[in-house]
Amino acid sequence: MNQKQLTKLLKDVQGGQTSIPQALQELRTLPFEDLGFASVDHHRSLRQGFPEVILCEGKTSTQILAIAKKLMKSDGPFLATRADPAIAKRLIRLHRHAVYHEMARIVAIPDPTQKPEGLVVIVTAGTSDIPVAEEARITAEVMGSQVTTLYDVGVAGIHRLLDRQAILHEARVVIVVAGMDGVLPSVVGGLIDRPIVAVPTSQGYGANFGGLAPLLTMLNACSSGIGVVNIDNGFGAGCLAHRINAGVGTPQKAKKAR
Repeated sequence: MNQKQLTKLLKDVQGGQTSIPQALQELRTLPFEDLGFASVDHHRSLRQGFPEVILCEGKTSTQILAIAKKLMKSDGPFLATRADPAIAKRLIRLHRHAVYHEMARIVAIPDPTQKPEGLVVIVTAGTSDIPVAEEARITAEVMGSQVTTLYDVGVAGIHRLLDRQAILHEARVVIVVAGMDGVLPSVVGGLIDRPIVAVPTSQGYGANFGGLAPLLTMLNACSSGIGVVNIDNGFGAGCLAHRINAGVGTPQKAKKAR
């Protein structure tokens, strides 16, 4: 249940269209629903502005499908991350608007009434970094951000980035995804005054250490205004970038809501 749905329910009770017992029946799963193996958080949209997201890795197909069925009842946006093709095929059968984004490994149901806001620009150092970037893109888009991408513009051919840097200045926030040496966020940070979400990836040769090398480089970035998420964490980057882009939690936003 999200803020819009709860507001409508309360108005219906106030206006007499819905009885108190009927309202209690609709609210029975708040704030969470115990499935034994999972406590489905139906209150998350009210607290954080977006429903609970399913991380498919480490869960059985039975668990994933059971959680998804509960979350899809709310008619809100939906995300299931790190979904392999087999579980994705079963998830999209549950809802006619569900779509599988294979490269991002995400099953998503967008909110058709939501108008994209602001601009998040996602930059990758190489083509190998695109799957992580796509996870960030789908996440930010389904949460409500407008997103554009600049792929394969790493420091080995920095002219590719410099030739298209105008788009960076249009963004409210930039996500920079890089493996190997992970230096691209520092370069981008030296060009713009926008907040940057840096994402290290596990792509690279031996001394990349599965993403540890770019992670340490990004944490030690000499450019200011750079925040770093964990290795290959495209979802976390997309979520953070959307919140920055949308101004979630700012006094101005809260004031308008009141």
